[in-house]
Amino acid sequence: MEQGLTFFFDWEVALMEALQGNMGQAGIVAAKVMTFLGEEMAMIALLGFIYWCHDKELGRDVGLAIVIGVVLNPLIKNMALRRRPYFDNPGIKCLKPVDSGADIYDVSAQGFSFPSGHSMNSTIIFGSVAYHVRKNWLTATCVIIPLLVGTSRFALGVHYPTDVIVGWACGAITVFAVPHMLDRWKNRYLTYACVFAVSLVGIFYCRTADYFTGIGIMSGFFLADPFERRFVNFETTGSVPFCVFRMLGGLIVYFVLNTLLKLPFSKEFLESASTGAFLVRFCRYAVVTFVVIGVYPLAFRLENRFSKADQKAAQK
Repeated sequence: MEQGLTFFFDWEVALMEALQGNMGQAGIVAAKVMTFLGEEMAMIALLGFIYWCHDKELGRDVGLAIVIGVVLNPLIKNMALRRRPYFDNPGIKCLKPVDSGADIYDVSAQGFSFPSGHSMNSTIIFGSVAYHVRKNWLTATCVIIPLLVGTSRFALGVHYPTDVIVGWACGAITVFAVPHMLDRWKNRYLTYACVFAVSLVGIFYCRTADYFTGIGIMSGFFLADPFERRFVNFETTGSVPFCVFRMLGGLIVYFVLNTLLKLPFSKEFLESASTGAFLVRFCRYAVVTFVVIGVYPLAFRLENRFSKADQKAAQK
């Protein structure tokens, strides 16, 4: 698919070719493990643990930064229109496509290259945690992980090093900008409304699936937050069994619901770059996010029954 623009520095291609030529199979496996820490499932698991188990308010703040990031990234990508490195450089191999089920040269499915979404999103989630939880060991860990994630992206051939550098920079700006924005605008829902209104500019020029995924996640998050506060209002827990229950349940709900919402549509339609396919993607991610963030915590009320049953059993 001949879409997008080609621009790069010679040193980037030389570095990537040298790295891929010397990393070996073990290096490829290591890079895939590192890149996983910037992917959807890892982010859901980490945010889920913070929000469902550890500190709900921290989860809201980190979640806000994440949803801004997942929309901001494709907004920039669809302006820069930079093609992925393996499109134009035969010496660079695509070792892990963004969408493994689609053609690696399908820009709509694989997205554009600049900036790196994995680098940006990993910086946002781990950086936000380090920003709010000021502990030296945690800060060091939350700096190292995005560095490893970013390095893995150009090692796997899906981003230029400059994509990664700018992804880190955009992520860091988001980490510091979101708390400032929340402090400046005391009304959290006004903040949501303004962010969403600005984000909608993408409907006029974004033609890749990642934007519609992001705006769907943002919509679901912004609707789920007030819903949870008003109708659910769950409490976090320090119980390890209940944490495991919440995490496993949340991941199951996320993936099962996402799968069920795809069933009425053909694979060809969902992978197309049509307006209808993008609208379905937006709705699917909005519904899934709303359920997982706002509705699913209703299940935590079952914990009270288990606790009471345990108490009664202990008294006998």
